Amino acid sequence: MGLFIVEARPSDLFDRDHEWTELDRFASATRARIAVVYGRRRQGKSFLLDALARATGGFYHQAIEEERLPALESIGRSAAVYAGVPAWATPQFSDWATAFRALAEQAAGRPIVIDEFPYLTRKSPELPSVIQAAYDGAKNGRHPSFGLVLCGSALSVMTELLTGQKALRGRATIDMLIAPFDYRVSRRFWGIDDYEVALLVNSVLGGPPGYRDLLGGQAPSSQAEFGTWLFTGALNPSHALFGEADYLLAEDPALVDRSLYQTIVAAVATGTSTRGGLAGVLGRPSSALEHPISQLERARMVLRDEDMIRSNRPLLRVADPILRFNYAVVRPDRARFEARRTAEAWHDAEPRFKSQVLGPHFESIARDWTRTYASTRTIGGHAKRVGFVKVDTADEAKGYELDVVVEGAGTRSAGRTRLIALGEAKASDRARTAADLGRLERIRGELAKRADAGQAKLLLFGRSGFDPDLIATASKRADVELIDLVRLYEGD
Repeated sequence: MGLFIVEARPSDLFDRDHEWTELDRFASATRARIAVVYGRRRQGKSFLLDALARATGGFYHQAIEEERLPALESIGRSAAVYAGVPAWATPQFSDWATAFRALAEQAAGRPIVIDEFPYLTRKSPELPSVIQAAYDGAKNGRHPSFGLVLCGSALSVMTELLTGQKALRGRATIDMLIAPFDYRVSRRFWGIDDYEVALLVNSVLGGPPGYRDLLGGQAPSSQAEFGTWLFTGALNPSHALFGEADYLLAEDPALVDRSLYQTIVAAVATGTSTRGGLAGVLGRPSSALEHPISQLERARMVLRDEDMIRSNRPLLRVADPILRFNYAVVRPDRARFEARRTAEAWHDAEPRFKSQVLGPHFESIARDWTRTYASTRTIGGHAKRVGFVKVDTADEAKGYELDVVVEGAGTRSAGRTRLIALGEAKASDRARTAADLGRLERIRGELAKRADAGQAKLLLFGRSGFDPDLIATASKRADVELIDLVRLYEGD
C-alpha cells in the first residue's frame, strides 16, 4: 500500500480495481501532483473519492452551486471539520489562493479532493490559475506540496481543463474518466441471474451504478416482471428516472441551447445517424451542426462512430442508454405517460423499444464483447480495431450496415485494410437461420472488393439463439461462430 494509506480498499467498493490502483499510487506520492477525475452523473465518482480520502486521511470537499464568498465559507467549514476544530474557529478565507495554501498545509501531502469542481469555477474562473500558481510554487519550494484531485460531472468543463492554453495544461499526472460499468459487470452488480433480463435492464439503464440506489436495488427477476419494473421506475412520472434525460442535459453548462441539443439527441435516438440527416430534421445547413455535435460529443451524449473503411462517413449514435430510452420511448408519447396511462402507452411504445432501443443496444454489446471478451481463436487473430462498415450491396438499396467489423493487427495487405472478422447482431425475437449466414457470406464477398476480407471469420450474434439447421452448418465450418446471450455474458 502507499505511504498515506491507513485503511484497506473499502469492502463495499464494487469493481473499479484499475481506478483504485491508480488513485492509490497517486495518493502515495509526496511531490506536488494533480489528478483530474470526471464522469457522468451516478457513476460512483464521489463514493470512490470519498473512500480514497478516508483511506488516506485526506481532505474531501463537495462543492455546491453558490456564489464565490459562500463557496469560500463552505470550504472553510470543511477545513474546520477536517482539522477537528470547533465551528467558532472556522477559518475565514478571503480568496482562493489563501484557502488553497491553508488546505495544502493542513493536508500535509495527503490528497485534497474537490468534488464538483465546475460549480466553483462558474463563479471563480480564476481557480485553475490559482492552482497553477500553487503547483508551480510547490515545485520550487515556495508553496506547500500537495496532491490535488479535481472531480466533476460537467464533462465539457472537466475535459477542457487540460487542453490547449488552459492553466492546468501539462500539470496533471492523472486524467481519469470514470466510465459506466460494462454489461457484464452491470449484471453482477445488480445480481441478475437471467441473461435476457440483464440485457433488458442494461438496454434501459446502461452501466451507471447509481441507478441501483435510485431504484432501491430492485431489478426484475424474470422477463414477465420487466414491464412492471419499468412502470414503477423509468416510466413513472413521479420517479427521478423519468426526467433523467433532462437532468443530464441541464447539468452541462456548455449545452446552452437546450431545444437544439434535445432535438439532435432525439433525432439520433430515433434513427437519424448522419449529419446530413440532422440538417434535414433541423432545417439548417450541415456545416452549422459541427459545433453542437462536437459539444454533445464532449459531454459524452453522442458518439461519432467512424466507418472502418471510409472514415469520411461517420455515423452518430446516442452514447447513454437512458437517453436513448427516454427519447425513443417516452418523449414521443410523454402526455400519456405523464397522465399515468402507462400500460396503454407502453403497449404502443414496445415496438419502438425493440427497434430503437434494444436493437441498437444489442449491436453495441456485440461490439463490446468482440473488443473485450472474444478470444483470438474466435475472431481469427489479434484485433487492432473493432467497429462497423457500411456496405453497398445489390439487395440493399440504401446499403447495409455491418454491425461488427474487426481489423487485424499488423501491416496492411497491399495497402488494403485487413479484416479478420465480420459480424451481424440481431435482437429479434426469432432464432437466426442459415439465410442469415448466407447474407453475411455475400457481404463478405462485397467487402473483399475493397478490403482484405476474403478469409474473415463470420460472427452471428443472436439474442434469441439459432435454429437447428444453422447450428449444424456452423459446427462443420471453422470460419463461422455463433454467439448467443450465454456466450455474450459468460464465454469468449
